[in-house]
Amino acid sequence: MQDYGNAVVNSIVEHFDTQNEKYPVATASRKEMDTLFLEDAPEKPTDAREVLDFVLQKVMTQSNVVSHPKSYSFVPGPSNFISAMGDALASGFNIFSGGWAASPAAAEMEIVTMNWLLKMYGFPVKRGGGIFTSGGSMANLTAIATARKVKCGDDFSKAVIYLSDQAHSSNIKAIRVLGFRKEQIRIIPTDGEFKVAVNKLKNAIAKDKIEGLQPFCFIASAGTTNTGTVDPLNELATICKKEKIWLHIDAAYGGAAILAKNGKQLLAGIEKADSITVDPHKWFYQPYEIGCLLVRNHKWLKGTFTEKPEYLRDIEGNESEINFYDHGIELTRRFRALKFYMSIKTFGLKAFRKAIDYNIKLAENTEEYLRKSNTWEVVSPATLAIINFRYHPISGKLSEKQLDKINQKISEKVVASREALLVTTILNGQVVLRMCLINPRTSMEDIKSTLQLCEHYANE
Repeated sequence: MQDYGNAVVNSIVEHFDTQNEKYPVATASRKEMDTLFLEDAPEKPTDAREVLDFVLQKVMTQSNVVSHPKSYSFVPGPSNFISAMGDALASGFNIFSGGWAASPAAAEMEIVTMNWLLKMYGFPVKRGGGIFTSGGSMANLTAIATARKVKCGDDFSKAVIYLSDQAHSSNIKAIRVLGFRKEQIRIIPTDGEFKVAVNKLKNAIAKDKIEGLQPFCFIASAGTTNTGTVDPLNELATICKKEKIWLHIDAAYGGAAILAKNGKQLLAGIEKADSITVDPHKWFYQPYEIGCLLVRNHKWLKGTFTEKPEYLRDIEGNESEINFYDHGIELTRRFRALKFYMSIKTFGLKAFRKAIDYNIKLAENTEEYLRKSNTWEVVSPATLAIINFRYHPISGKLSEKQLDKINQKISEKVVASREALLVTTILNGQVVLRMCLINPRTSMEDIKSTLQLCEHYANE
């Protein structure tokens, strides 16, 4: 076991040490993968080291390196070694983190780390609460289910929920999973800065109330995936308070910016939410998977999710002993708090602040570099380490259709080269290239060389 474990750890260390030298992109067809892996479950054993070697050589090399400096797309996963080892400990000791009786230490560690986050976002520590989830999708689902229970009780037939056209797709998925009909969902347009149009939200709420419907929840964004935009949280909080609407802030992407030098200014008003989604496996540099939901009152979670089956009656404990299976959907839960705890304790918040500040500045430097070029057009400025731009040479007389086609081809060729992961999104009806720069390993030289590669393909 020690020899095998050492081989596993050594392979992880080697990966961390050499990941910058690898290709960030893995490409393969289903046919290629079937040829490599497809087989019936074996009846006879295979030597453990042989299986490990096969996995290291064939499986791990056929996956994108999301922690690579040139992995710019979606939201990269920079990760960190301490947390990876924390995950190994949690799995190795097979800790069940559902209830207090199964692991008081695991439950207490979740309480402690949750309190750290509550303090970061200005939520009341004694009354507030939260839960670690698999990711932002499950955190948003948990939040909307809680909002519905608190605001609507058991009858949500007339309930209406609001979100902007830039809200993350996980929110729409959660709304549908929870059984809301299409006509109960209001998609509010955004303005030229991709922030929710407040006046249009007010109009939608007023119209629904006149028609006898029940506006119960608005989902704001603190760092949209497309542009990093933060909705006007203070203004939205005022509206929601006046209308008695639950304010959920999806800060899965941008929430970690609270640690930045001007983080409180960037996220002004986030402390007024009823609930907040944060995704530590994004900008808190944790390995997959760990999301988080924070709520202003922990009793809201317990009131929404507690069930009392006979087989759990002997392990309920007292009020201070939290059973986290009562605060969310999962009964069986892995020990997600451990990696977060170990990394914060090991590095200290100062190291996280420094990395986040670096990421924000890197995106701003990228914007400055692009604006000095006669080749590139900034479509959405650097916001919370995200920037959108497109190839649009000043000297050229290219139509919008031609520009869309060229920028799409640039992305396709860059990805096909495996040199960088750089894909497109759509803003203002235009195909644009998008960089999400939350990896502290990414340098300005990485970005410049990628842009030079883009220009090479554009000129072909």
